[in-house]
Amino acid sequence: MSPDPPTSTGPPELLPDDTIDFGVGLARLLRGAARSPAPYDITCWSPAGTPAGPFRLEPVDAAEPERDLTLLHNWMNDPSVAAFWKLAGPVEVTARHVRAQWEAGHSVPCFGVLDGVRMSYWEVYRADRDPLAGYYRALPYDTGVHLLLGGGADRGRGLGSLLIRAVSDLVFAHAPRCGRVLAEPDVHNVPSVAAFLNAGFHFQEELALPDKRAALMVRERALRDIDSDGHDDGGTRAGPAPPPGPPPSPPGPPRPGLP
Repeated sequence: MSPDPPTSTGPPELLPDDTIDFGVGLARLLRGAARSPAPYDITCWSPAGTPAGPFRLEPVDAAEPERDLTLLHNWMNDPSVAAFWKLAGPVEVTARHVRAQWEAGHSVPCFGVLDGVRMSYWEVYRADRDPLAGYYRALPYDTGVHLLLGGGADRGRGLGSLLIRAVSDLVFAHAPRCGRVLAEPDVHNVPSVAAFLNAGFHFQEELALPDKRAALMVRERALRDIDSDGHDDGGTRAGPAPPPGPPPSPPGPPRPGLP
């Protein structure tokens, strides 16, 4: 069932001098952003243990714009991030993006908190309710993730793969109907594609999306205890891996994006 339409009639006008007063302007910009029902109550998700320390997802708080948006705005203006997220600019650009996530009703914008420190940004979303579903063969409860690592020191050392695996494990643990976690990084973002491969995802197909050519990366619940090298990583799945099923049928014609 599709979520109820958001009650907001659209963001209010920005301040005329193009500056945002955190106490008024951003609060007005985000007013009502959290009214649409979220697909998951991530606040109830327990932290994941990782070799780098405990990791948890913390939803961005629309009621605390100064605390949350300042940090995220700084990350979005890092040239390495802006090249793929395309959200560089004044803080209201970040605010509008976060508001759109909440109002869509199928996405939860979150900070990734590692060992007590906010160090990454994530969007956990129902891919089967997203416009992305018009470009691949979506299954009910498919869950997608977007992410960025905020600090340059956290990039390029395998931390992304570690956290991607942790987040997909959290999705499988707390969303029992979800059979697949997926992502669609830009095919030119080689470090991101490699991070998903190293986290146990496989490349399924290349998608021609309106804003990029994307690599559809998929991790399946049934194979979640198999590491990226094809070995059992000591999870709870019993017995040998099941034999491969028949090859997938050819994809049908692409469907139009959802409204």
